[in-house]
Amino acid sequence: MKRVVTNSSISSIDSADAQTFADPSFSAAVILWQKQHGRHALPWQQTRDAYRVWLSEIMLQQTQVAAVIPYYQRFLSSFPDVQSLAAAPSEAVMAHWSGLGYYTRARNLHRCAQRVVAEHGGIFPRDPELLQDLPGIGRSTAAAIAAFSYGVQAAILDGNVKRVFARVFGIDGYPGAKPIEDAMWRRAVALLPEQGVESYTQGLMDLGATLCTRSKPSCATCPLAQRCVALATDRVGQLPVPKPKKAIPEKHTGMLVIVDQHQVLLEQRPDSGIWGGLLSLPEIAPGADLEATLSRATAAFGAVASCEPLQPFTHVFTHFKLQISPFQIALERRLKGVAQANYVWYPAEKLADAPLPAPVKKLLLEVFREADLFA
Repeated sequence: MKRVVTNSSISSIDSADAQTFADPSFSAAVILWQKQHGRHALPWQQTRDAYRVWLSEIMLQQTQVAAVIPYYQRFLSSFPDVQSLAAAPSEAVMAHWSGLGYYTRARNLHRCAQRVVAEHGGIFPRDPELLQDLPGIGRSTAAAIAAFSYGVQAAILDGNVKRVFARVFGIDGYPGAKPIEDAMWRRAVALLPEQGVESYTQGLMDLGATLCTRSKPSCATCPLAQRCVALATDRVGQLPVPKPKKAIPEKHTGMLVIVDQHQVLLEQRPDSGIWGGLLSLPEIAPGADLEATLSRATAAFGAVASCEPLQPFTHVFTHFKLQISPFQIALERRLKGVAQANYVWYPAEKLADAPLPAPVKKLLLEVFREADLFA
């Protein structure tokens, strides 16, 4: 039996899985296509540096390659190795991540770097099991890091690979459902090649990202077209089976844009929750008594000169929509200090590089630009 690295241990492929799923011609077709037609010029390719591989894999979670590239390059410019990232202030890390979304990734990225330095001497382990124990690294990401950095024979199963498998092998059922996902993992392990795991892993990613896309897949140029069950049965548009739809809930909040002397009052958000660890605007509950809010603001920050509602807008998260009603508040005179330690007066000219959520940064830049409040 072939021995492979799974993400829990080194073990033999189950004989039933090998008989059911193993197919060396599948990996051979993927490897050949990747070498001839796959992506080879991405900034994180042509390197065995586990730090760079890890950084790219975390950034690429739920984010397109084109959006990741400039962030990746800026990160490496400021944090060229895991030691510099581990030693960086959290505010600097969050500022570099601002706009990339899914901010839990940034917090885990920082914690992971610190643990690699503290527990592994600044060297990422080659064992997928040890990698998976680090913050922000799941089973598929651990396998990708191990494969690209060390040539370890480990199976990936990200969203792109699930889509390729569902179509090529005609897998019915939502891939996120545990029985379907477990079967896909068994298949992924059984299909691992004896050699060329780096090209095979990259090839699966490239196929899902460039040919076997969600919409308008390029079946005519796909190296797996002749074996694709979805194509043969005219189900390319139906596979993979989508996640059962649920109504997207809406949440509401009010945001206070308190402006004084070319500065805006910002609040440090807690590490947990949405936009964790970022700076943002003070918020009030929907339907809160605005007069009472202004009274509290006067007591905490200074006498309020005016309060004007701004244009409401919506920001869409993965699991809900946030309806935001902003209010611009000007102070008649500012108190010398702020009452709470988690508030800071932030200069308008530095907002473009501030660790702010993307919609809040956009709002503030528009407010200051339209009111000509930049210093």
